[in-house]
Amino acid sequence: MKHEDLMKKLENLKTPEIELPGHRQALKMALLSSGRFKEKTIMDWARILAPVTAAVLLIAVMGLFAVYKPGPLGENQISRFASYEELQDFIKANAQDTTFLWRDVVLAPIPSPPSEEGALHGSITPDYSTTNIQVAGVDEADIVKTDGGYIYFASGNKTIIVKAYPPEQAQVLSEIELEGTVIGIFINGDRLVVFEQETPYYLYYDDMPVVRESDIMPYISPTIAIKVYDVSDRENPRLQRELSADGQYVSSRMIGDYAYVVINEPVYEKDDELNLPRINFGGNEKETPATDIYYCDVYDYFYMYTTIMAINTQNDDQEPTYETILLGASSNLYVSLNNIYLTFPVWGRDMWGFEKSSIHRIHIEGDEIEYVASGEVPGMVLNQFSMDEYNGYFRVATTTYGETTRNHVYILDMDLNIVGSLEDLAPGETIYSARFMGERGYLVTFKQVDPLFVIDLSDPRYPEELGYLKVTGYSDYLHPYDENHLIGIGKETTDEGEFAWYQGVKMSLFDVSDVSNPVEISKYEIGHRGTDSPVLWDHKAFLFDKSRNLLVIPVLVAEVDESEYPEGVPTWAYGEPVWQGAYIFHISPDAGLRLEGRITHIENLADLEEGYYYYYSPFSVERSLYIDDVLYTVSQAKIKMNSLENLDYINEVELPYSTWTPPDYLPEEPRGEEPSAESPISK
Repeated sequence: MKHEDLMKKLENLKTPEIELPGHRQALKMALLSSGRFKEKTIMDWARILAPVTAAVLLIAVMGLFAVYKPGPLGENQISRFASYEELQDFIKANAQDTTFLWRDVVLAPIPSPPSEEGALHGSITPDYSTTNIQVAGVDEADIVKTDGGYIYFASGNKTIIVKAYPPEQAQVLSEIELEGTVIGIFINGDRLVVFEQETPYYLYYDDMPVVRESDIMPYISPTIAIKVYDVSDRENPRLQRELSADGQYVSSRMIGDYAYVVINEPVYEKDDELNLPRINFGGNEKETPATDIYYCDVYDYFYMYTTIMAINTQNDDQEPTYETILLGASSNLYVSLNNIYLTFPVWGRDMWGFEKSSIHRIHIEGDEIEYVASGEVPGMVLNQFSMDEYNGYFRVATTTYGETTRNHVYILDMDLNIVGSLEDLAPGETIYSARFMGERGYLVTFKQVDPLFVIDLSDPRYPEELGYLKVTGYSDYLHPYDENHLIGIGKETTDEGEFAWYQGVKMSLFDVSDVSNPVEISKYEIGHRGTDSPVLWDHKAFLFDKSRNLLVIPVLVAEVDESEYPEGVPTWAYGEPVWQGAYIFHISPDAGLRLEGRITHIENLADLEEGYYYYYSPFSVERSLYIDDVLYTVSQAKIKMNSLENLDYINEVELPYSTWTPPDYLPEEPRGEEPSAESPISK
């Protein structure tokens, strides 16, 4: 099975879509190391996943194999537990299989792998780009931030502060080194917010003992820490406050001075007692009493405590506020200026699919957090861009699975009651990307070709399909150019009749001014089959500025050696990686997509012969940004500066980075097995 086919097979698995950092990559690497995609026993999964992912993820995988005990769905009434005993009774009565509640036995953790040792003051801040976010005014944590004078970069267990402007004076000013992994940062004036995840590692053996009900791997909770630094002196950042909690980081946002973070922690047993969430701040540890925990009457395979926390990043004396809800694993998160929406799957009778998604609305305003509504919609929510809040309504796109897949758009009021729907779009296909823009919605579905649907949402009670366009390929990410044009980033495909082979990365510019007849007015394809870009799964890697007609994406380019196929290159043939770096485009409705140039950080072409190099190379470009008229491309190893006018080289700064690579999880050579005619992989 080819490398990218394996990736897509993994992505198409109808497993719990838990949005945890490293979740998808950990599973990818785990499957790669197994050599073949095949059915796994519980212990197969445990052995493969244990050293590369959090224990909480293992709970999710084990949950797939639990025996389903059917029960009616509740009415989603919001309540708080009256006592700890009521919490215990609820878990025991409603968890579909309590066999897999973690117990404190047998194995022990081993230490993590070793690591290697605001504005410009006194001047006018130049124009600069910011993180590509979904909602204006709602910042999203990322590994790279800039304030126009400095670049802040999360790399392994370090946060590095670089003087970035003017580029001729660029240099590393300071490093903040932590015990855990830095998974995201915010910069807000002179305050730097760092999210640190400490995840336990587990011993594993090639021949692990058979799992018995009384002999289960112990659960050791990961810890998430939120650290706020005063960086008014960029050369000497000073820790101002620290908060921590047991559990796994899900996502975060910043609105004004407040950072909001969502944390998942599984419910587990220790000495026949259920755990309760714990928060530590100011040196004081507080355990959340059961009577402060919300719940609604929905059965699930396993439960998690989902805690939403608000931290004032500017006022160190203000205590954080938080609320905890007993849910399944929160899978996707959408945040507006005043609400957080959490979704998770509600499992049906078929454990390989589920019937509904549960949606929860949490109102936020400053340090006020209030759980106000819950509801359900049929189907699976793909990601945050499948959700949107507009004029007092919540819109969501889903895919249902059964004898055939179907796609839907639902509109809910603020009580999360469905008030309008458009159902049964593109039977047999699934949603690959979605974007809501005011009174319109756009969906891309795919099986053999890519229909782009345009949906009228002006009347919330009666959404209507206005038109669609069928082109080859598909878009994994949609981004508005303006109200009448849309950018799509995905893969080109070949139509093989009953299925399609995906090819290189495809960029499209769509004209949707005539809603009944959308048109692809420009497209650009990069590389052959095997070419990839992190934009396809991480929108923060996408740099776009309409005023500058600028679009930049990082790309790994793969090309097929035609000499290996004297009778013609088959459509399933994989290319070998030949280049990695940033592609820089001019984009406009008049000129379309025009390549301006490429920038790479990999200078030694001999490195390209190393099969693992592309997946672990510290020189792989991950992000790009601009300050004034300078383009900055960022990899783990360096920041390179080029002129936006002509891409001429200006300067570069070497960065300290970890050289540790997990030796057991190097990707296999993506060649050597021909595709199966009986079960080709679409996409």
